[in-house]
Amino acid sequence: MTQRDFDAEYDDEDNVPEWTDHVMATVATEVRRRRKELRMSAQDLADACAELGHPIPRNVIANMESGRRATLPLVDVMVLAQALHTNPICLIYPIGYVAEVQRLPYEHRISPWDAMHWFTAHDSGYLADHDMLRYQREHIAALTEARAAMFSEECARATGERASNATERAQAFRDRAAAIERLEAAKQRLRIARSFIRRDRGLLPYLPPELTDIDLPHSDHTITEENDL
Repeated sequence: MTQRDFDAEYDDEDNVPEWTDHVMATVATEVRRRRKELRMSAQDLADACAELGHPIPRNVIANMESGRRATLPLVDVMVLAQALHTNPICLIYPIGYVAEVQRLPYEHRISPWDAMHWFTAHDSGYLADHDMLRYQREHIAALTEARAAMFSEECARATGERASNATERAQAFRDRAAAIERLEAAKQRLRIARSFIRRDRGLLPYLPPELTDIDLPHSDHTITEENDL
């Protein structure tokens, strides 16, 4: 069955390419473009895939690029992307190299940027896992801020120890106090994020040893409003 004719460029429904063909053609074209950009032969690409532990023979790559290959497994896309020094999503939705893509069968074509946002769960639509993704992203952001604050605190402390006069020591003291305040705020963000992850029975992300006090009983944070995240 062919997909419904939502594209004005097609006059006859029978001429509308299948959605799977559209996706495979987009990936194949981008693989070929990227391979030539890197001045790699099909054999070079095949060798690179083999070195990654998932061999894709040269003739399979050639058949894919020419449209003769009937299937394109996700694992192949992942390995091809690594071999081509890019991300899998950039082969599926090559932003900057195609004007439109078709996200799903029977849908209007959209920009690859919008499709990528949907694929990577950065779109504004509601999905069942959006909350957990939001908690995990907040945890990553808070952890990054905590590490930056700890580094700033160490630098300020070292600067204060090397200060040659009272003015420099006073400034180092203020910088250190500001860093400690940033660290405490980041820790609080981490406590809240981890509370929500626990509530939804998610897997708690790793914490470095210097931040494990966040999970101590005395530092548990009671969830009040989900808008805290």
